[in-house]
Amino acid sequence: MRKARREHVATQPPSIRALLFNRPPAPLLDMIDEDAVIGLYHATADEAPTTSYTKFFYERGHRIALPRFSSANEPMTFAEHTDPFDESDLVAGPFELRQPVEDAPRLEPDCLLIPLIGFTATGERLGQGGGHYDQWLADHQGRTKIGLAWDVQLVESLPIEPHDQRLDAVVTPTRLYGPF
Repeated sequence: MRKARREHVATQPPSIRALLFNRPPAPLLDMIDEDAVIGLYHATADEAPTTSYTKFFYERGHRIALPRFSSANEPMTFAEHTDPFDESDLVAGPFELRQPVEDAPRLEPDCLLIPLIGFTATGERLGQGGGHYDQWLADHQGRTKIGLAWDVQLVESLPIEPHDQRLDAVVTPTRLYGPF
């Protein structure tokens, strides 16, 4: 699945990738409260890009939270991202992530847009393998969970374990799966 994602992304120029995830679809917006804190991620090269979504939600008045790790062995937390245009408030973190600076205020997202390796048409998700999102979501029940993915990441089934958290919806460049 990682290989399929990597090969697909390699065929898309960066400018096209950004356009494909330019604005959240209207049915997705219906799932998000007007005052919700939005949890996003700073995408790596192969992940569905989030820059435009981050700017979109920020301009609508939402507070933006990005994952933050004190170290690779510590649990994931979320901290406020206040500069989605210049990203001057982000620093290098574990896992090749850009994350909010250490003294950024902690936030607890109401709605999370989550990266993934694979997903099913019923909302099952295969993450990066660290279990960070599954653990955070298990500790913070009732959050809206939306996956962002490329169409090639859709699979018929996944090896699901009891701790895996099902998504409420998945957005791809061509379709919204869900809400489930």
